[in-house]
Amino acid sequence: MVIENYPFLFSDTPRYRIARHVSYWVAWAVFQGFLYSFIAVGSGFSYFLRLQSSFVESVIYLIPHMTVSYMLIYFVIPRYLLKQKYFATISWVICLFLAAAAMSSFLSLTLIEWVREKIMGTDYWTSSRRGNTTLTVFLGLMAGLRGAITIGGISAAIKLMKHWYVKEQRNLILQKENMEAQLQVLKAQIHPHFLFNNLNNIYSHTRNSSPVASKMLLELSDMLRYILYEGNQAQVPLHKELKLLRDYIELEQLRYGNQLEVTVNYPSDMERYSIAPLMLLPFVENCFKHGASRMLDKPWVSLQLHISNDTLHMKLLNGKVEEPATHRPGIGLRNVKERLALLYPNQHELQMINEPDVYIVNLKVMLQKFTATTPAVLNDQHLVHA
Repeated sequence: MVIENYPFLFSDTPRYRIARHVSYWVAWAVFQGFLYSFIAVGSGFSYFLRLQSSFVESVIYLIPHMTVSYMLIYFVIPRYLLKQKYFATISWVICLFLAAAAMSSFLSLTLIEWVREKIMGTDYWTSSRRGNTTLTVFLGLMAGLRGAITIGGISAAIKLMKHWYVKEQRNLILQKENMEAQLQVLKAQIHPHFLFNNLNNIYSHTRNSSPVASKMLLELSDMLRYILYEGNQAQVPLHKELKLLRDYIELEQLRYGNQLEVTVNYPSDMERYSIAPLMLLPFVENCFKHGASRMLDKPWVSLQLHISNDTLHMKLLNGKVEEPATHRPGIGLRNVKERLALLYPNQHELQMINEPDVYIVNLKVMLQKFTATTPAVLNDQHLVHA
């Protein structure tokens, strides 16, 4: 991958980020120093003195230049521009440029004048615009505005190009992984019609003789239908994803009977949102596989789901027996962590806490708005099951 081959340009590790930023500002200061050393060619001072003064001034002007650049790339662009809040973006940009110009003008009147006097000596005052404060302020504002627009524009352009390039690379990875996943499914797939026809036949035969088995087959059929037909979609209605969790939990409750204690809370406003399919099931499945199934006495699972500020909050707890230190998380959890990183970059928070007698998963995922009018199927489940 190109990003991995050029860590100095793309890596977010501290050593590369610090080296990248230091190199950028050193290059800008050197460029500014050489550029402005030629401005006062007819001033009567030697080029060596002008060069010294210009380099020191360039370093001082890094204060407003760095301020406007970092405000643009770490505040304005991610919070407003990338969220398509264009009026707020333009307002912030104008304010930042004017603030940088005012800061540069203030530095011109104070620190810069002192630096020029120290380097060029008292002759600087007899050859400068001494006493013309208005002209000095005006020229400082213009120079500061020009410098802020230049360096701010360069920094913003680099930030946006890097953002779009990384996003494009991430999309290519997703496409490649989706193709590989589809190939794996095709290799192992049983024809859906054959599968569901046989499940229906078994269901009809067990309906009278074994009601529990027939209910389990019905739940399993719904889950398989969802996985086969919805699992390859980019987004699915949230209520369908939560129905999959409900079906899976009911299957486990039928398997354990009265021995299992399950507490579940579903959100009440799920109809308006969508989520990537099969994103939550691996966490719930892990609860039963590594938690309840290994507890000999009173296995329990608690699942709390609610939506706040377009974000799904999931808190999942399960009792467990103490495991050896060599135990590692299963491949299912590793896969879902990778999917979260690819599908929800900077839009999710995942915390997994492994205590001796309890396993805790805290997950926050930013949801997309779902505009379809399909009614929710969990309206009768908006209560606590114990």
